[in-house]
Amino acid sequence: MQTALVTGAGSGIGQVCATALLREGWQVVFVGRRPEALQTAIAAAGADGARALALPCDVADPDAVQALFDTVQQRCERLDLLFNNAGGGLASKSPDLVSPAEWRQVVDVNLNGAFYCLSHAFRLMKAQSPVGGRIINNGSISAHAPRPGSIAYSATKHAITGLTKTAALDGRPFDIAVGQIDIGNAASELTARMAEGVPQADGSMRPEPRMDLQAVADTFMAMVRLPLSANVLFMTVMATKMPFVGRG
Repeated sequence: MQTALVTGAGSGIGQVCATALLREGWQVVFVGRRPEALQTAIAAAGADGARALALPCDVADPDAVQALFDTVQQRCERLDLLFNNAGGGLASKSPDLVSPAEWRQVVDVNLNGAFYCLSHAFRLMKAQSPVGGRIINNGSISAHAPRPGSIAYSATKHAITGLTKTAALDGRPFDIAVGQIDIGNAASELTARMAEGVPQADGSMRPEPRMDLQAVADTFMAMVRLPLSANVLFMTVMATKMPFVGRG
């Protein structure tokens, strides 16, 4: 049985992708900061305890991440897939209004947390037999084009692209395939405000179309199903009518 670890698995994109993996027979480690949310997500998936494991962890804490991956190694013996999904942002504001503490908060989760998890996934995937595995980083449409007032989020998502490219190169000798899924306007709690109106580059506030989360899960699973001899380096899935091409 193949084993996957999904961060931010208690809700939204992480939950729907972790559930998709379970339904295809994977053993899945649900990771997030809120234990109750992880248990609720597992219960909603109808998974049995043998194939779904909830491990609370704050990915911004390097010691906690090391303990997480040590536990995975002990309990699951190997790791075949990491979905680096955990992330967050700030309310829309101009750079001068972003405090150092707010900046660090976003960088610690979105970039540092992704690196900590990727680094430990490399450690496990290089040591296991057979070697190798797949890592998918959750980038964003903002890895390509920022929204107004999103400097911390956009900077970290641009950095994820560098993380993906370099790790994909460094993973080649060890059969570790690293790719990135860039998602635009998936319908979740985090994007609920888009239905009411979000800032546009021209200074206006307008609602934006969203897509069903299942579309994200379907795209994610298309990447997952590939053999390790093939890799989707970058995949974009977005609401068809959202303002991305031509943004700004």
